Amino acid sequence: MSRLFSPLAIGPLHLGNRIIVAPMCQYSAEQGSASDWHMMHLGQLALSGAGLLIIEATAVAAAGRISLRDLGLYSDANAAALARVLTAIRRYTPTPVAVQLAHAGRKASVQVPWAGGRQVSPGEANGWQTLAPSALAYQSGDHAPLALDRAGLAQVREQFVMAARRSAELGLDGIELHGAHGYLLHEFLSPLSNQRDDEYGGSLENRMRFPLEVFTAVREATPARMPVWMRISASDWVCGGWDLEQSVLFSQALAARGSAAIHVSSGGMSPQQAIPLAPNYQVPFAARIKSVVSIPVIAVGLITEPLQAEAILSAGEADAIALARAMLYDPRWPWHAAAALGARVWAPPQYLRSQPRELKDLLDSSLAPPTGDSWRKA
Repeated sequence: MSRLFSPLAIGPLHLGNRIIVAPMCQYSAEQGSASDWHMMHLGQLALSGAGLLIIEATAVAAAGRISLRDLGLYSDANAAALARVLTAIRRYTPTPVAVQLAHAGRKASVQVPWAGGRQVSPGEANGWQTLAPSALAYQSGDHAPLALDRAGLAQVREQFVMAARRSAELGLDGIELHGAHGYLLHEFLSPLSNQRDDEYGGSLENRMRFPLEVFTAVREATPARMPVWMRISASDWVCGGWDLEQSVLFSQALAARGSAAIHVSSGGMSPQQAIPLAPNYQVPFAARIKSVVSIPVIAVGLITEPLQAEAILSAGEADAIALARAMLYDPRWPWHAAAALGARVWAPPQYLRSQPRELKDLLDSSLAPPTGDSWRKA
């Protein structure tokens, strides 16, 4: 039996297979609210047959958005707009949907990528003051962030909690906290961005303190039915920055506090990063972390082929495979993987006749996660 198409439990959430659609920013929200683009984008990915769909980085505060067009969950209007998208997904698919809650920290207030991506300073139209552990800009020429004081830390924690509660009210199936790619929680972890001299800076224990506080607060604020986990950058790819061995200790601390999984990415902290891009380049990080925790570990990064994904799981290097750009290029990737690996995958009944004759019974409109709990009707 294909390992990629075997069931997986992430805490109380049961997935029908181990293919996860990774969160991908779309920069298409309107004042933080999901737009018609999200209806089309998330709708097609929910039809893919993947075991789990994670909604893009969703800001817990307006100031925590990467750009003005980022998705958010910091208002009732945001929640109502996302509810519209989720209603359609639930009506037509069995796909579990999680959300990635995020705060962009010092990497907030930038243009959308296709407009250049530069920082928009507070003095410019549509710009705002960014926040961070320390008043250190991401790159030369950027407006420096404001270092969070105790009141600011408490406010950000509460913003994560409020967004988590909205997630629960929406009936989302899980929460991933964004602790990677140079955003706020990662900024506390890395000595490149955290040069505080209080209990939130300096030693590894101190640098881990705020991200762990946020995780614990979110875990305590959400119902037991909702698994909570974190995506981390296992390495800054910069000498003297956050690295794998610190990530190992952080992952163990998360697991001890009830994290349902660890999603292992890397980079994003510094323009000086030197990443040796190649297929599977982040898999060794996932494998090392998997060796020290007993919760599922998700691998991601230039994993594009079914046999490649199957080999990673079969070798015990990870428990699930997250796909991002590969899913944008081929939104039916799970179908094609099932064909390559001799497995079966869910598809909507409207699409069953698309199946080639030689692959009869590959697509199954009745196939759902083991518990069947994720099949919902409007």
